[in-house]
Amino acid sequence: MNEERKKEITKDLISCFYEAGDISLKLRTNGLKKMIKEDNTPVTNGDIEVNNLITKKIIELTPDIPIISEESSLNKSNDNLSNFWLIDPIDGTYDYINNGDEFTINASLIINKVPEIGIIYAPAKKRLFYTYHEGKSFEVSNNVETKLNCIKQTKKGEVKAVSYSEKLKPIIKEWHKKFNVTSHNKMKSSLKFCVVASGEFDLYVTESRASEWDIAAGHAILKNAGGSITDFENKEILYGKKDFKNPSIILKRSTIL
Repeated sequence: MNEERKKEITKDLISCFYEAGDISLKLRTNGLKKMIKEDNTPVTNGDIEVNNLITKKIIELTPDIPIISEESSLNKSNDNLSNFWLIDPIDGTYDYINNGDEFTINASLIINKVPEIGIIYAPAKKRLFYTYHEGKSFEVSNNVETKLNCIKQTKKGEVKAVSYSEKLKPIIKEWHKKFNVTSHNKMKSSLKFCVVASGEFDLYVTESRASEWDIAAGHAILKNAGGSITDFENKEILYGKKDFKNPSIILKRSTIL
């Protein structure tokens, strides 16, 4: 798929993401209907409605490309995928349920097991991030579009990390020490990838956890903005793995912090 076609698909999807964001906030204001899934995690009518809206639009745009969504069993048994969509309709469901502002809506197109297109929208923050090709990552906020290039926004000599917990596990502490991290902030959802791509933070490290649909869109955005994403062994992270499980992750604003 060439760059122009990827751009066309991405631009067509963005309006759908804004609509999905409006729906997610309206449903939360009206009172969410919550259920517990088989894996003991929550899901709401917001997750389902956003998933249905985005899935429908993607099918219209690319009817021949399979879709894997957190909130659907369709295609999850396929262990031989190279080109496919990954959708996480609401990443940070606990944050969403508890009236937080860091939850995100996510979709990524995987081509040859590598994320190429990525769209992430944080409706409560009104921040939308997208990418469709190397060197083509952007943020739209307050109707202003900014190109993302991982330029450091933190102070010189400061290494700010984002983390999924205030209390760090020993292995994460070790990595932070290796990278001379001076401070870390807890953040929910795939927004972590976006704030590294924007240069607001320098680093995010996590052990094996979550699933491919949680990270694919953020991976694409950071990669195409010039950031670095590997596992703990410095290996490239590919998609379409068994059960769509993530390896360990080190994402950096730059190879030199």
